[in-house]
Amino acid sequence: MTINRRIIVFGLWLTGAVGCMAVGDNNKYLENGEPRDSLELNTVVVMGKSRVQQLKEGAFSLNAVDIHSQVNSLTTLADAISRTAGINIRTEGGLGSDYSLSVNGMTGNSIRYYVDGVPMTLRGNSVNLSNFPVNTIDHVEIYKGVVPAFLGGDALGGAINIVTRKEHKSFVDASVSVGSFHTYRADVNSQVVLNKKGLLLRPQFTVDYTKNDYKVHGVEVWNAGVGRYDTVSRKRFHDRYFSTQAQVDMGVEHKSWADQFFVGLGYSVSQKQLQTGTVQTIVYGKAERNSDALNVHATYRKRGFLTDKLTTLLSLSHTWDHSVTIDTTFHRYTWDGTSRLATKNETNGRGKQYRHYKRPLTIGRANFCYEFNDQHSLSLNYMYNRTGNKRYDTAEDYCAKEDVDATFTPSDDCIEKQIIGLNYDQSLLDDRLVSAFFVKDYINHVRTEQNDLYWLTHSNDVERSATKTYWGYGMAVRFNVYEWFSPKFSYEHAVRLPQAREQLGNGTTTYANLALRPETSHNMNLGLYGNVKLAQEQSLYYELNGFLRFTQDYIHLRISDSDGTAQYENVNDVDTHGLEGEVRYSYSNWLQVSANACWQDSKDMNKYLDNGNRSATYRNRIPNKPWFFGNAELTLSRHNLLHASDCLRFSYDYQYVHWFYLTWESYGYLPSKARIPTQNMHNASLTYSWKNERYNLTFMCNNLFDATMYDDYKLQKPGRSFTAKFRVYIR
Repeated sequence: MTINRRIIVFGLWLTGAVGCMAVGDNNKYLENGEPRDSLELNTVVVMGKSRVQQLKEGAFSLNAVDIHSQVNSLTTLADAISRTAGINIRTEGGLGSDYSLSVNGMTGNSIRYYVDGVPMTLRGNSVNLSNFPVNTIDHVEIYKGVVPAFLGGDALGGAINIVTRKEHKSFVDASVSVGSFHTYRADVNSQVVLNKKGLLLRPQFTVDYTKNDYKVHGVEVWNAGVGRYDTVSRKRFHDRYFSTQAQVDMGVEHKSWADQFFVGLGYSVSQKQLQTGTVQTIVYGKAERNSDALNVHATYRKRGFLTDKLTTLLSLSHTWDHSVTIDTTFHRYTWDGTSRLATKNETNGRGKQYRHYKRPLTIGRANFCYEFNDQHSLSLNYMYNRTGNKRYDTAEDYCAKEDVDATFTPSDDCIEKQIIGLNYDQSLLDDRLVSAFFVKDYINHVRTEQNDLYWLTHSNDVERSATKTYWGYGMAVRFNVYEWFSPKFSYEHAVRLPQAREQLGNGTTTYANLALRPETSHNMNLGLYGNVKLAQEQSLYYELNGFLRFTQDYIHLRISDSDGTAQYENVNDVDTHGLEGEVRYSYSNWLQVSANACWQDSKDMNKYLDNGNRSATYRNRIPNKPWFFGNAELTLSRHNLLHASDCLRFSYDYQYVHWFYLTWESYGYLPSKARIPTQNMHNASLTYSWKNERYNLTFMCNNLFDATMYDDYKLQKPGRSFTAKFRVYIR
């Protein structure tokens, strides 16, 4: 941990120094970057809808979540996203665990993640919603089923686009939190205006650490005194997680040759002990997975490029991503921490592994938007994404040669994607009628060398190098009949190409499937929304959305209960339909109440198997997937409580998930089938802010009533936890 401490100390020193510079340079410039002594106008108050509200009222079906306004009471970005309508996030444990996000019935890798329109993977595979620094975020756009062409990805069920804060002044935003289960987090986000020419420096630093030593209930431990297994509660003993991220961007804004030009360097490190397989009965005590990633990136944006009507956005990045899975101990562990000698490793029952995965990632993006006038525009988007997959094992350097995994052979694989999108937008009738039409071309090139475990990975059944092309298209339209009644409709024939993790495995418990086919789906949304002014200081917003998904070659994760390993496979036909709704009530600036619910039904519609026999799972719900869930939230705010610039805010939220089957309904005896029970989660937070939110202190409690909560494959989530967070924002 010596190197990690040095990284943390250096990061805190760097961002602290920048913070001092930011405070000292505070009064030199206006927010638009002009010198303060150039011109100052009298205060003008302009009333209008926020950017988040404008997005929700657009043509696409989406949730827009304002993160900047609730950053004081957030520990992870996933906490905020999971409370929105139609979204369900499921984790395999505490902080640092793998997770799966569902949008309107489409789950996991069917959802793509972006940061300012660029795939999040450029920061490294260890960066995700649970450790992304919340201090850097302005808002999040969650597209459902239909994804606009400008994102340039191959999302099938939706997309998460994280939009970071864009400020034109010097500032430092730092927070630190301490919580249950030995959890510690720190975030620093800052910016310095270096000179009068507007040169900007943006350093960021994040660190997370936890032992995740919460109790799990109902596990079996051998009682030698009576010669039987007892059902007990035990703490997790091998689930420590550490991660740190550092990023520095430098550039300029508001120049004649560029509205924005930045170059940057980022580095991330993650160390994760593995406690269980994909099921809780499989216990690990020594295996771990570590990763690090270094990335360089550049972004250029210019409105009026070559011609006044053309806006150009160019970005290029390269990431050196390296992960290693260490499983070199032949032991079998139980939940009391004891072990016995074994003849196989912990994670997949084979030889000892010191398995390396190097996945260099290159992402290039070009977007050109031509505005004919205020009502019509045409945009062209190109995205290039190349992921390498060099696998090798150095177990022989640490272990006896006869103990290592003899089934493994090194390889150097590659997945390359090129996605071209053309989008036409129009706005008619004074913006009452808004529509978008788009077409996408997906070019997928896969080159593989691996041939170990061919009976599992199908390496002998596929071409070693192949290039294929797929087409997608769609549209979205919204008509504002009245302020309180606006219908919208969207449709997309979507294509999703398999990710490297799905097709090439994850290096631990997920095997490769080289025969995996891309998913295709016809996605439709039909919705209504409206704003109702109840009184001068009271407003009501509602939204109702119905959705249909007709998916071919649905990519599903199949789990082996015997050894905890998994593999992605195609399910030929899956139909999903559902309904979601949300309502929000606001009274002045002191009371906000919201509630949402989602019902979704995903079924296997493949009537016959490949051998011609009737499928036993025909018209069964897809297992291990919630089909009814909802959220409710109450926020109370009291301003000018002790001082003229302070605020006390109390927030309570409730999450409900109805029970669902763990495996296919048709397998086994229905009354005794394993199922994940109905869950009720209660959370609360109290925040006190003073000096116009310069200083903020928050106390949070998750799982107030210490209920036993479950998630993926009945893995238990943490019980009741407490967190204290202090944030300072100086500008």
